[in-house]
Formats: sequence, structure tokens, C-alpha cells
Amino acid sequence: MDGARMEFVLRFLLAHGRLAMPHRFNRRLLLTGIAGLTSFAAIPAFAQTRAAQQVNGPGNLTAGNAPLARRLAGYAESIRFADLDAPTIERAKIHLLDSLGCGLSAFAEETVASVRKLALAAGGNAATIIGTKQRTTLEWAAFTNGAAIRADDINDGYSGGNGHPSDNIAACLPVAEAEGASGADLLLSMVLAYEIQCRLLDARRAGEEDWDHPNYALAASALAAGKLMKLSAPQLNEAISLALTGHLSMRQTRLGELSNWKGLAGPDAARNSVFAAQLARAGISGPTPIFEGDAGFCKLVSGPMNADTRAFGGRAGRFRIHDCFIKSYPAQGQTQTAVPAAAKIAQAVGDLSRIRSIEIRTTRLGWYNAGRTPDRFAPETSETADHSLPYIVARAMVDGTITPASYAPEVLHDPRVVALLKVTTVREDPMLTALTPRQSPNIVTVTLDGGAVVSERVDDLPGFAGRPMQRADVEDKVRRITRSIVTDAQIARIAQVVWDLDRNSSVRALIDSLAILA
Repeated sequence: MDGARMEFVLRFLLAHGRLAMPHRFNRRLLLTGIAGLTSFAAIPAFAQTRAAQQVNGPGNLTAGNAPLARRLAGYAESIRFADLDAPTIERAKIHLLDSLGCGLSAFAEETVASVRKLALAAGGNAATIIGTKQRTTLEWAAFTNGAAIRADDINDGYSGGNGHPSDNIAACLPVAEAEGASGADLLLSMVLAYEIQCRLLDARRAGEEDWDHPNYALAASALAAGKLMKLSAPQLNEAISLALTGHLSMRQTRLGELSNWKGLAGPDAARNSVFAAQLARAGISGPTPIFEGDAGFCKLVSGPMNADTRAFGGRAGRFRIHDCFIKSYPAQGQTQTAVPAAAKIAQAVGDLSRIRSIEIRTTRLGWYNAGRTPDRFAPETSETADHSLPYIVARAMVDGTITPASYAPEVLHDPRVVALLKVTTVREDPMLTALTPRQSPNIVTVTLDGGAVVSERVDDLPGFAGRPMQRADVEDKVRRITRSIVTDAQIARIAQVVWDLDRNSSVRALIDSLAILA
């Protein structure tokens, strides 16, 4: 048998999970594959065709003739740092610094501390926990760092729909550290993860009828982690399948009275995706086709999806990271603009006891996610409060702003806030909904004793996709939210490492800079 045919069959075995050699040669499987060369002629023609498609790689297949997971895997395998334009690299750095600042600011919070304690008890030496010099396993590092980034709900979001693409950073950072990846590798994995999650949300956006949005981060984080592990396209395909098939998140996470899990569902997706990538590297296969199958993701969760990878960033389209926004306040995305509107009204009114009614007009998503159900008018948990448009407006009127302290248990029943909640209504305004996703406007209107009316409308803020934060903006935000736990001098050092990241041969300096100094 000639060498070309031998290589063909070996590739066939590799592509179908029969041969896996990323780190260790499996001698038995290798010998079995070589022995099987003599029976090559017995391989059916359809199997030879399928193997040839796997050898050629999903990236060479058109959008219409390959399963979605294979197309995503082909895109992920083929994209290079050179495909990223300068504005995209800059945007990735800004979102990375923002996310790291979010993680540091929540370091001392109870839920984050509890998760960190579990991670350290689990042992391991693969990756570092943000804010410390201590290490744990890859999966626990992803979960723990993600818990910190998400804790205060002040990390970034996708303007095109629900979701927090920075959840994926929790998967990228520990894998980059463990794999000895360069700074450029980390930034590329970030951009890739943002692209995959946002494009999947575009193809079938999570909404009131869907499951939870971290489901769309599963494939994104699995591909990002796999990219850092230098997995092949067939292995990346398996990583997607393994991440999705056993780890779907229920929408109930964000309905009714919200629990700690509201901020942990995304980190859990990162954890499961890192695990899936490791399984795929070891040669473990997953069910296929995971999206289009009779009991697959599209059938059970998302509905039909058609994401054309030929139009993705680095190919024919703009990278979706440019359509993500950075929050100014620790509050649900559609409530952001209500904070300055409410604060300005309070300043104009002065004595809040004069308010007889408050009407909040918002977008469809704002009403559905933050102003529709009774629990949003009487929040009993911090997680419910930061997803409550009525509470956020009332609290901003009383305090002039919103901070993590706005949701402390002892202030949830502040009589001044409770009194305002009792006279508050929320409704969707189709005129405001029409402005989404580029803007997320809110109109707050109060009627005073005597009948006077005061109204404020805010359409967007710095950090929104139409007004993206620049370096100075995000540095200011990070200093503001971390001031009680990290010095300004340390933030300046972290920022400089991030700005220089693509010139660094490893992420070691970045990891070391994040240890909170006494």
C-alpha cells in the first residue's frame, strides 16, 4: 500500500475518534490502525467520502453541506491572530481589563469566597485563581474566576441579545496559563469565543421562550479552550458536542426570585466547556450531529439555526466583539440607562416624599427581564434586586447612583425605597424597543403632589456599542469599582500588562499582576 493511502486511512481513524494522539501515542490504537490498512478496499465508498471531508476540514465546506458543529470547528481551527485587525485587538484588550476589574472587585463577596474555598479544597496546580497566588484545577479555576467576574453583574453584555460574552474569559484565562500560551493566543481565543457566542445568539436569540443564554457560551468556550490547546478541527467538533450534550442551563435561573445561581450559570458553562475540551483532546467523542440531530440542540432548545461561518469575523464580516457593551453600573443590561435618568429626576425633585407615581417606559427586553413580575417590585435577594427595574430606579433616586452596596440585604427593605416601589409601574414602549439593540433606552416619569410631572429619558451611555469605552474610560471604571480592595497603582500595572499583552510570549505577567497585594 502506498504512503498516501496509508496516511488517508490513519486520518480516517483519527477523524472518527478511533485514533487520538495529541499528547501521548496510544500504541495499541496506532498498531490497530496500521493493521487495518490492508483492508482499506473494504471501507465503503460513503465512508471514504466522509473521511475525505474530515481530512479536508470543515473550514473548506460550504455553509449548506456540513453540520453546524463542524463548520464552527473549522472556523475556530483556521482563524489566526493575523486575522484580527488592530481595532479588534484593542477592543479585546479593553474587554479583558474590564472583566479582570469585575473579578477583582468581587473578591471579598460571600458567594465568590465560598466558591474559592471549594476550589482550593479541590487541590490541583493547573491554573491560578484571580486575586491570589493559589492554584487549582482547570475546571475549578474557570468556575471560580467566572464567579468573580459575574458576581456584581457589572461585566459586559451583547447588544444583539441576552448574554455575557465575558463569561468565556473564565475559560480562556486558566487554559492559556496551563498551556503556556502567548498573550496573542489569549486575545485570539477571546475574540473567537465572543464571535461564536454572539453569532449563535444571532442565529437563534435567547428569549422568553428559550432556555438560558449560557447554553450559547458552551460551544464558544469549548472552541476557545480547544483553540488554546491546539486541537484539530475534528477534536474541536467533539468538544462542542461534549460541551452541549450534558450541560444545558434552564431559563428558570432568571425567572421568579433569583438565587446565587444567576451569577454562576455562566461560570458553570465555562467549567463544563474546559472539561469538554480536555475530553476531546483525550480522544473522547460526543453525539453527532449535536445541533441538527433528531434530539439535538436545535430540536430541543434553540429552534432552527443557520450560522454561516463564511460571514464571520476575519472572513467576510466584522467581529461581534464590537457589538458588545461595557456596563457602567452593577445592574441588568436593559436597566443601565434608567440609573442616570432616575438620579437626575431625584435631583430635580428634592423631597422624594412628594412623588405620587413613577412610570418607567422601557424596551421589550427591559420589561420582560426586569419589570414584568411581582418579585421585581419587592425583591428579597440581591440577585433579584439587580434585575429589578423598579428597585434600581427607586434606589438610584434615594442614593443618586447604583453600586454593589445598593443590594445589601439590610437595604432591600429601606422604607424610602419600599414607598417608591408601591407607586411604580413598568411598561414596554414600542418606540424604545425599535431603538434596540444599538441603544437600550429608558424613560422615567414621576408625578408629584399637585400634579407636576418630571420626566427624563436616557438612550445610551459610554460603553454601549455606539459609544464604546476607550482605554481611559475602562481604566476609570476599574479603579472606581476596585478602590476598596486594590490600589490605583496596582490597577495601573495590570492595565499596562493588558495593553502590552499581544507582545508578551506568555500570560505569566498578567496572572502575577492580579494577586491582590496587602
